[in-house]
Amino acid sequence: MSDKLVPSNPAEVMVIREVVPRTITTFSVPFARFGRIKIGGRGTVVRLQNGSLAVFSPVALTDEVKQKVAELGEVKYITALDIEHHIFLGPWHAAYPNAQVLGPEGLPEKRKSQNNEDVPFAHVFSKDHPVTTIDPDFDREFDWEYVPAHANKEIVFNHKPTRTLIEADLMFNYPSTEQYSKAGVSATSGILTKIFGMLTNTQGNAQKRMLWYGISSADRAGFGRSVSKIHQWDFERIIPCHGDVIESGGKGIFASVMAWHLELAKKGS
Repeated sequence: MSDKLVPSNPAEVMVIREVVPRTITTFSVPFARFGRIKIGGRGTVVRLQNGSLAVFSPVALTDEVKQKVAELGEVKYITALDIEHHIFLGPWHAAYPNAQVLGPEGLPEKRKSQNNEDVPFAHVFSKDHPVTTIDPDFDREFDWEYVPAHANKEIVFNHKPTRTLIEADLMFNYPSTEQYSKAGVSATSGILTKIFGMLTNTQGNAQKRMLWYGISSADRAGFGRSVSKIHQWDFERIIPCHGDVIESGGKGIFASVMAWHLELAKKGS
């Protein structure tokens, strides 16, 4: 299945960028759902103040990625931000076996059923058994919220020193111009991409409706409680897995996209 999703030549089309010099680096690649909808993909590496690295939604581990990681520090944490963003967990764990692997409930079972590489999870985020600590260094720099009401079982992080929200499918920011900038094709070409882009940009109410009537429909109240907690954090930048990085004004954009759920949570409080 991954052959239809990820590029066959990741080293040639990946954009490696230091979003915050020596602290946050992104690895952006083309990524096509069903081989046709250009949604883009992105992995993020955060360098903690002690020099260790936290990897979120890892992408293909190319030689260039390995070199960049080696320049930054030692990988200590590898996180699948939801049950979909796990394709490269195996290669990353094999390359950095001492790193703690984090992921949502259901993912270990899913990987086993798909005959993926055996990866030991140090922390599994669960509704019934919340993860309240990773270790003192990680806890000091990150807020996190598990969103079990999201269909993909999202885990959202906020890197407090840089005020950067890191997420997978909780919110999109189309088009995926950076992710397709080296692919030789337009990020917005194709009718299915255009339709999906209309639903997943941050202007207007389309994404708001998709979240309300689709993604969160099974548990809007639970979804609202989670996004309300996230909205209380101090963040300015948003790094999504799909679509362009929101470099500034992220808090306001998040509030706009999540407005209906925030209002629901307010009424329930």
